[in-house]
Amino acid sequence: MLAHNGTPDEQFAIAMVFAALWVGWIGRSRLKGTGFGRLPRPAAYAAVVAAAALFIGSAFLPRLLFPPGQPGAVVSPAPRIASSATLAFVRPADGVLATGTELEVVLDLRGGSIVTVSSPVTGDTGHIHVSIDGTLVSMTYGTVQVLDLGPYGPGTHTLVAEYVAADHQAFSPPVTATITFRRPAT
Repeated sequence: MLAHNGTPDEQFAIAMVFAALWVGWIGRSRLKGTGFGRLPRPAAYAAVVAAAALFIGSAFLPRLLFPPGQPGAVVSPAPRIASSATLAFVRPADGVLATGTELEVVLDLRGGSIVTVSSPVTGDTGHIHVSIDGTLVSMTYGTVQVLDLGPYGPGTHTLVAEYVAADHQAFSPPVTATITFRRPAT
């Protein structure tokens, strides 16, 4: 959210969370006797309650203030740009038995180039996201990646590589490659 500057409702939610942390810190400091000694004790309790209300309110109040369809609100995204790029696994082979703690992934990207910094969204520039079992494990700016297999137990796991645009969003249709790998029982 912070990385892409967010929509107005996201920005307001972030501001509410930071306000909750600040007000809560003031109240807690006074109640613990570590600061804000001139703040009356009842006001310190009120600050802690206000902090909790701000934090809880940050989950739903921004959407009430910035409903969809209103100026500054989140609107349906424009259709995504397409890419003519293709992505394939060179290594590992589909169904490989991965016995070590690391897995080297080598990809073949054709028709697209990898950019290392934010740049205009085009159909032939981007970077690669790598996921294992649906969880993003890497956002890489190259076609070679070494993945830590420590968290993955015995069984079959799905490895997906996706070439995404410079803004981290998928192309339409997505440019993906999928294989499985197996982990042995210990």
